[in-house]
Amino acid sequence: QVRLVESGGGLVQPGGSLRLSCTASGETNRIEALAWYREAPGRKREMVAAISDSSTGQFYADSVKSRFTISKNNDNTAVYLQMNNLRPDDTAIYYCNCATSANRNYWGKGTLVTVSS
Repeated sequence: QVRLVESGGGLVQPGGSLRLSCTASGETNRIEALAWYREAPGRKREMVAAISDSSTGQFYADSVKSRFTISKNNDNTAVYLQMNNLRPDDTAIYYCNCATSANRNYWGKGTLVTVSS
């Protein structure tokens, strides 16, 4: 099993920045990919960014390209999401996710990001 805990959410003005962190514990040696998802009120949960174990493979949703950057440490115990130029439509609960070599998916409990003036 893998336990994921997010932090770093909060209230920020439009145009501002936040850095989300997610710490992983447990069977982190089996993690093959890490990702950030978000769920806004009334909308489905969507993938925001993802990164492979080697960090060579990265994915970004079109809506966040050039504004958000995903990164992680070498042993997969932490993954980050740097969010710049935030907009009101980025308001959502942001969830950390990982996929393991045992074909299991794990989720954190989420951290709330609110972009408002």
